[in-house]
Amino acid sequence: MTIGAYLEEFHGLPVLDFADAASADALPDAAAVAWRVSGATYRDGDDPEWGGLFEDFLKTVDTHRVRAIVVGGWEDAYDTSSAAIVTALIAANDRLTGLEAVFLGDMTVEDCEISWIVQSDVTPLLAAYPALRELGVRGGSGLVFPSVRHAGLETLVVETGGLGAEVVRGIAGSDLPALERLELWLGTDEYGGDSSPADLAPLLSGEAFPALRSLGLCNSVIEDQVAAAVASAPVVARLDRLDLSMGVLTDEGAAALLDGQPLTHLRELDLTHHYLSEAMRERLTAALAPHGVRVVLDDPQEPEDDGDGDVWRYVAVAE
Repeated sequence: MTIGAYLEEFHGLPVLDFADAASADALPDAAAVAWRVSGATYRDGDDPEWGGLFEDFLKTVDTHRVRAIVVGGWEDAYDTSSAAIVTALIAANDRLTGLEAVFLGDMTVEDCEISWIVQSDVTPLLAAYPALRELGVRGGSGLVFPSVRHAGLETLVVETGGLGAEVVRGIAGSDLPALERLELWLGTDEYGGDSSPADLAPLLSGEAFPALRSLGLCNSVIEDQVAAAVASAPVVARLDRLDLSMGVLTDEGAAALLDGQPLTHLRELDLTHHYLSEAMRERLTAALAPHGVRVVLDDPQEPEDDGDGDVWRYVAVAE
C-alpha cells in the first residue's frame, strides 16, 4: 500500500467514492465496489460532517449488499479521534449485514499526516461484525487494540509512523484463528513507536494465528533487531511471504536473516527501502533466488550525514 494516494482497490474490489456515485445517473451494484466515504471533496467542495455523509450513504446504497467500506477523511482528524466513526459503523451493523472489510483512515498528507491521524479503540468493530474478514487502520495516535477474539478475520493491516508497544502486545495476544495476513508498520519512537521484538513474542513463537501465511513487520527504526528476532522465530516456518520493508534494515539485520533458520520455503521476501550493501544484496539473491524465492530489493537508501560525524537512517514513513 502507499500513503501518497487514496486506495484504488480494497478487499479485491475497486474503490468508488460515494460522492462520485451519488452524483451519477445510476449506482453500481453495491457488492461490486468498495465504498469510500469521506468528508473531503463532497458536494462541490462543501465538506459535511462525516456522520451526515454516512447517513446519506446508508439511505442511498443497498446496504445489505455492501461488502467493503473505506473511511476517508473526517473533520479535524489531527484533533478529533475516529471514535464517533467507529460508533456509527457499529450502529449500522443491522443494515450492513454483508460487510466483510473496513479500512479506517484512507488519508494522504494533504488530508492529514499519518502520525497526526487520531484513532481510537477499533476493536468494537470486530465484535459488531463477526463476519468481518479484513480490517485496515491508518494512523497510530490514540490507537487502542486490546487483545480480542474474532473467528473470521483473515487480514489485519495497521499502518503508522509509530505503533505503541501496548497496541503491538494487544494484537500479538489476540485470538484470531483465521488470520492469514498480518502487516504492522512499527515506525519510530519519535511518533510513539516504542515496541521491541519482545512485544511480538506470542506472534513470533508461532503460538498465535495458526493460519498465518503472510507477515509484515515493516517501517521500523529497529528493523535489524526485528530481523534478528525473525531469524529464529518458529512462526517463519509456516509463512510463504515475509515483509521487512520500509525500515532501517542494514547488513547486520540481513546477515542475521541468512544465518538463521532456512528461508528457502518462502515465496517472497520483501526488503524494499533498505540500507544494504551491494555485497549483501548479492548474497541474499544468491542464497534464495535459486530456490524460487522472489527477493524484492530496490536501490539502497542513502544514509544522511549531519556534518558532525553522525549518520542518520530513516524509515520510509514517519510523520
